Amino acid sequence: MRITMLGTGTSHGVPMLDCMLSEYARCPHDVCRKAQSDPRYRRTRASILVQTDEIHLLIDTSQDFREQMIANRVARIDAVLYTHGHADHIYGLPDIRSYSRRGPLDIYGSDETLGILRGAFDYVFCPPEYVGGGIPSLTAHELDDGCRLGDLTIETIPVEHGSLAGCQGYRLNDVAYIPDVKTIPPESLARLGNLDLLILNCLRQRPHAGHLSLEESLAYAEQIAPKRCLLTHVAHDIDFEVETPHLPEWIRFAHDGQVVTVD
Repeated sequence: MRITMLGTGTSHGVPMLDCMLSEYARCPHDVCRKAQSDPRYRRTRASILVQTDEIHLLIDTSQDFREQMIANRVARIDAVLYTHGHADHIYGLPDIRSYSRRGPLDIYGSDETLGILRGAFDYVFCPPEYVGGGIPSLTAHELDDGCRLGDLTIETIPVEHGSLAGCQGYRLNDVAYIPDVKTIPPESLARLGNLDLLILNCLRQRPHAGHLSLEESLAYAEQIAPKRCLLTHVAHDIDFEVETPHLPEWIRFAHDGQVVTVD
């Protein structure tokens, strides 16, 4: 399995517009200024591509979807999993039309997430007579439990994130991806044993009402105990070069464009 970290940032991305507009006075660790000249600090909105011998699976169509596809020269997408319906995870959907020209693309998500997608993109799910430059051709599937896609066994990992009732991460064979979460319920934790790789939300150092802080992310990582853990959905509050030396060797901050291979 080959996993490409298409985007590893929050809804603001890094560098943040707010920091640029304030001449970086509001940037707590000067990360956004560093990102202007050092690409290692730049973070687009969170998404991953999972490639196996049988399927190329995208998780979320971020607001930076088009740029991510071009930057990583993604030539094929067979299906899309959606974690939840927040804007930074769904608003690249119109550009997926380029990957559905040969036939409908299967998309999967919770009932809540699919409802948000239908409300946000009514013209895609209820096409008008005139479609202009074209619209994606999609087949939506409710996924509140698990399924098999190609050679991947997919298991949903329901989590708590803000006021959403249908937010979920996913376990794909022995890899788990949970980009937005504040609490992982016990029944979901029970689905995360014996992982080769855990990709987990880590917003910032200070506590947040809807996301894991660095301390909370590390606590969950220690509890789940995967062979390897990558921290994603990272804000400008964390300078990865400063914090990485304090992490266990098996935990690292992910970065945009990073490619991970799992046997």
